[in-house]
Amino acid sequence: MPKGSPGVELDRAVDAMLVALQPEPETNLSPALAQLMPIARALRDLPRPDFKAALKSDLQRRTTMNEGTAPAPESSRTAHFRRPNFPNIAPYFLVKGAPQFVDFLVAAFEGTERIRVPRPDGSIMHAEVAIGNSVIELGDANEQYPSRPMTTHLYVPDADATYARALEVGATPVHAPTDEHPSGDRWGEAKDPFGNTWYIATRKGWVAGPEGVLTVQPYLHLRNAHDMIPFAEAALGAHATGVHKSPDGIVRHATIEIAGATFEIDEAQGKAQPTQSYLHVYVPDTDAVYAQAVSAGATGVNPPQNAPYGDRAAAIQDPFGNTWFLATYLGPSQT
Repeated sequence: MPKGSPGVELDRAVDAMLVALQPEPETNLSPALAQLMPIARALRDLPRPDFKAALKSDLQRRTTMNEGTAPAPESSRTAHFRRPNFPNIAPYFLVKGAPQFVDFLVAAFEGTERIRVPRPDGSIMHAEVAIGNSVIELGDANEQYPSRPMTTHLYVPDADATYARALEVGATPVHAPTDEHPSGDRWGEAKDPFGNTWYIATRKGWVAGPEGVLTVQPYLHLRNAHDMIPFAEAALGAHATGVHKSPDGIVRHATIEIAGATFEIDEAQGKAQPTQSYLHVYVPDTDAVYAQAVSAGATGVNPPQNAPYGDRAAAIQDPFGNTWFLATYLGPSQT
C-alpha cells in the first residue's frame, strides 16, 4: 500500500493497532514510526478512552523530532489532559501564612493571583499564582501536608530586576545575578521569608513569550540523583534531556520532561542539600500513571478519584520523599 503523509500514515497504524488488528508491516512504515510501534502495542490496553488521542499526540511529536524538524509548540499539540492555562509542572507550596506568601509572589515575581479558596479562619485551602507562562500553587500547611522548604528555578526576562524586587519585599540575598554560572545564564539566588530558595535566571538568547522556556521549573537536589532518571521514566513516562554528568557519573544537572512539562534535578552537595517537595503534574491518564508509579517503587498516598474541581486526581510519594499530585483534566465540575 502506498504511503501517505506522516499524519495519515500514523492514523492508519494507530487505528489498526487499537482495534487489535495487525497493523501494516513495519516495512510499509517510515523508520521512525516502525521503531515506535512496538511501544505503542505494549501500551494499547491502557484503560481510558482518551488513550488513542494521547498516544497519537506523543507519537506525532516523537516522529517529528526523529525526522529532524523542531517539535510543534505546546499550544499547537494535543494537551486535552491538562487544565487550560496550566502548562508546567507546578511546585505546590504549603507554608505558614499562605496569604502573605501570595503577596510575596505577586510583588517579587510580578505574579497574578488566579484562584484563592479561603477557609473560614482566613487561611488558604488552595491558591494559584501565574508567573510568566507558568503556574505556582500554594496553601496553608496542615498536619497531613506540613510545610517543606522547596527550590524553584525562575527563568525571567531580566534576572537583575526580578532579584532586586524580591529583596525589596523581604527575600534574603544569597548571591546577586552574574554571568559566571556554568550554564551561561545570568543567574542569581535568593531565599524568601518562608524558607524557600529561588534560582533567578535569564537564559542566553532569551525570547519573551509563551512559546519560550517555561518560567517556573521545580528544582530537586537529590541524593543519588542518577536514580531519579530511570524512576521518572518508568513511573511517570518521563524523558530526560540535557543530562550533564561528571566523569565519575554524578548528575550535575538534568531536565526531565513529563507530558510536555519539565522539572530539573542535580546531585545534592554543599549547601544544596536534599529537600522533599510537593509537585503537581498533569498526565494523560492518572489511573495508568498511578499504577505504573507504584509498580516502579513509588508509595501510593491517595488512589485515583474524580475531584469536584474537574480532575481525575491521585497522589504518590517517590523514593526520594517528594510528593507528586497526579491529575488528568476531565472538564469543569466532573464528579
